[in-house]
Amino acid sequence: MNDADKTSEIAELVQILTDDLKGDKTIDDADFYSKPDKLEVHSVVDALFGIVYPGYYKDRNIKIYNREHSIAVAVENIFYHLNKLVVKSLEYSRSKENITDDARKAKSFRICSNFFRAIPGVRRLIESDLKATFDGDPAAGSLEEVILAYPGLVATTVYRLAHELYALDVPIIPRLMSEYAHTKTGIDIHPGAKIGEGFFIDHGTGIVIGETAVIGRHVKIYQGVTIGSMSTKGGQKLSGFKRHPTIGDNVTIYAGSSILGGDTLIGNNTVIGGNTFITSSVPANTKVRVKNPEMEYLSADHKWQVEEVKPGYEWFYVI
Repeated sequence: MNDADKTSEIAELVQILTDDLKGDKTIDDADFYSKPDKLEVHSVVDALFGIVYPGYYKDRNIKIYNREHSIAVAVENIFYHLNKLVVKSLEYSRSKENITDDARKAKSFRICSNFFRAIPGVRRLIESDLKATFDGDPAAGSLEEVILAYPGLVATTVYRLAHELYALDVPIIPRLMSEYAHTKTGIDIHPGAKIGEGFFIDHGTGIVIGETAVIGRHVKIYQGVTIGSMSTKGGQKLSGFKRHPTIGDNVTIYAGSSILGGDTLIGNNTVIGGNTFITSSVPANTKVRVKNPEMEYLSADHKWQVEEVKPGYEWFYVI
């Protein structure tokens, strides 16, 4: 194929794709500048860590030694970018409210102001998460190590910030924040979930917590845990309904467990053993384990041997 033929081929491909963009699909929309920018959201999250943990995360491009001045620069910078993002996101509100551009900008400014006013309360919750993580993990060498190295605290911090924007009815941005944490940590916490103080995620990879989950105080969750819905086949008809479990105070959920359903309540002081699958409520002061699994071994003479795993696992209650 000579150069002229290649040029002609490329021109034809461009025309095919350009024509396809003129359809009526949602993904045909090419107006990038009318929508929140994912990378700008990520930058806002990173900058917020500098306010939550001022001695651990900072903008290396800014050298200010007066703490008050440093905070002033950070707040003004974050406020500017967050406000710009919120203005755009309000276009995609579920309520489809019809307001003027000026009204939308005024609403965005109020939202951002309320968000920053909530940050001291968010930091108090994060301090309780930090101490719960350190107290609950004998492998933690110091509180500083937890802040700098533990993905569970990163995911929880982003969740707590995103939850405040979610509670202020900001579309899209809270989910972009939580998905940023998801990509960094492997922990997927929907910003709509309600989580009490002293939350401890150990290891964390593969944890999923759904939008309408309610988690009490001083709950400890290990890797691979799902706090999810029974089914999403109802699609958008299920929006607004409680689809995810309620977890009481002082509950421990070990690795690989799935707890499903909006009517499922796990009582206070309960321990959920690893690899359990729970779709109904469990009383308070209960320990739950799986009953006697079996291991199969293929021997050298190609015969399968079955051995019961001991100790066995089963449901049992400590009332």
